[in-house]
Order: sequence, then structure tokens, then C-alpha cells
Amino acid sequence: MNRAWINWAIKTIEADYRRSADTHLIRLDLKSHPNIVVYLKDESTHPTGSLKHRLARSLFLYALCNGKIHQNTPIIESSSGSTAVSEAYFAKLLGLPFIAVVPKSTAQEKIKQIEFYNGQCHLVEQTDQIYAESKALAAKMNGFYMDQFTFAERATDWRGNNNIAESIFKQMADEPFTVPKWIVMSPGTGGTSATLGRYIRFQQYDTQLLVVDPEHSVFYDYYKSQNTALTHHCGSKIEGIGRPRVEPSFIPGVVDDMLKVPDQASIAAMHWLNAQLGRKVGPSSGTNIWGVLNLIDRMQQVGETGAIVSLICDSGERYLNTYYDEEWVKSSIGGFSHHNAYLKRFF
Repeated sequence: MNRAWINWAIKTIEADYRRSADTHLIRLDLKSHPNIVVYLKDESTHPTGSLKHRLARSLFLYALCNGKIHQNTPIIESSSGSTAVSEAYFAKLLGLPFIAVVPKSTAQEKIKQIEFYNGQCHLVEQTDQIYAESKALAAKMNGFYMDQFTFAERATDWRGNNNIAESIFKQMADEPFTVPKWIVMSPGTGGTSATLGRYIRFQQYDTQLLVVDPEHSVFYDYYKSQNTALTHHCGSKIEGIGRPRVEPSFIPGVVDDMLKVPDQASIAAMHWLNAQLGRKVGPSSGTNIWGVLNLIDRMQQVGETGAIVSLICDSGERYLNTYYDEEWVKSSIGGFSHHNAYLKRFF
């Protein structure tokens, strides 16, 4: 084992972190509901453009400290895109080969970004093929399968140490409602919702965690049934979130409530949020904001006030040829005009 190289690799990742600023917490004022304040943690401003930058850093440090990565070790990951982009960045930083196993449906913009960081893409037909293919590639190349879906919840220090939950609560310290009533998150690996839920409990906050799950994903049904054998015959149409199987990193015990969000509602809310912010956001941010607006309705009905925090997971610039292309949306998702009537209530 080359301890000198491992020490250098960890120091290199830590130096990269110190060069990066924290992400913004954007206040979204809704004149229709002045006593309920919405905040969005903008994770699109990370060097690799998404929330997954945090996860990739944690996964690399976890693997290095567990003796899984050495000098010249090929890194293999199963990913729908954003995690692979971020892992390719860190692999390049350390001079390691990187291969992403991605479904053919992955947005071309994400594939180009993976390749920009010298990563390679290994395409498979179906989403559920990524796991076995990643393991096979790692074995064939004598590489390391990073396996975000298993290790996301344990690679991140949920007690603190600059994780996303700690950052949110620090940034809320001077706001009118210092402790959020709710945090809303959509699950991909389940690692971020696990970090948020555990941190809330560890710090003894009264904040509740709502997890919003897209169509064609098993997390919501698993939360209700606790059946780990659940599968879905196809993958989620909301890229980056939702899974066709129960992932090990999804921890239902830290979730206070879940909401199933129709795909058309996610896309309608994505465009609605684009109009509110004056810039494009990704489709999973639409899923998140649909959950936020549903919570506002619930709070208003019982006369509650307070703050709701959610995430902008990535930028919409990655989806110009898909979720922001009218013809693509019509053929892949369908129309969403009937959801716009609901959204207009919140202007």
C-alpha cells in the first residue's frame, strides 16, 4: 500500500474543498403566502454543477480511507449522470481512470461533461442493468466499483463536518424562522435524505423531513410497505432521482412523510420555478418544489406559519435538449397544462 500517495490524494481533495465556497440559500418570496417562507439551497453552483459534488467528494474520501483506492486504480460507477460527472472530476484530480455505466437515455449534455473530465461512458439499454455491468467492469479491470447506491448514506458524516444539513441550519440562523418547519428532498441514492434526517434528529430539531418520489420509483411504496424486495419494471423519467429497486442508502426511518409526484407535475413545477428565478433548473428541482407547494397548502389549512427549505439539485442547462424541449416533453412526459392551474395560485 502506497501510504504516501493516499495521503497526497486526501490532501488534494481537501485542498479542492477549501477552494470552494458554500452554496447559496435563496429566499423565494411568495406573495400569495406571506407567512410561509421558502428557501432553496442552490447546489447547482458546485464546481461540477450539482448536489452530487458533495457525494462524490465523500465517496472518494471514504474509499481512500478504507484502502479501496490506490494509485492508478480504475474507478467505475453506476450513474444516471450527475454523480458520474462529479466523480469524473475527482478522478481527474487524482489522475485515476474513470468509467461511468449509464443508461442510453442519459442526457447528452451529461455525457459530454463526463467526457470533459476525461471520463468514459459505458452505455446500457435499461436502467436496472447498471449495477451488474459496473461490478463486471470493475472485476475485469481490477478496478473499484464506487457503488453510490450502497455507500452514499455511510460515506457522508451526518453528525456535521460541513455536510449539507449543517450548512442549511447555519444559513438559517438569522432568518425570521431560524429552524425550518419542513425540509423537502427527492431521493436518488437516498444518501442526502439520510443525512438530513439523521442530522435533524441528532441536533434535536423539530424540523420534519418530506421526501418526494417521482413516478416509476419504488421508494414511496417501500416507505409504506417496508418491503425491500419491491422493484419497478422501468426507470424514472425524472433524471437523477427515483429508482426501480430499493437502494441500500435509502433509510425510511429518518423520513417523516413522503409524497408521490406525477412526472407531469415535476416538469410543470420545473418551468414554474424557472419563471420565478429567471434561470433554468433541473427536473428534480421541479419534483422538490411540487412537494414544497403541497406543504404550503397543508400548512395554510391548519393555520401554520414557518419556513420550508428544499434544494435546487442542478442547473437546467444540462437538459436543454430534453426537459426544456417542448417536442421531447410531449413525446416522453406528456402535457402538463392542467398542473399549471394549480401552480398559478402561488404567483
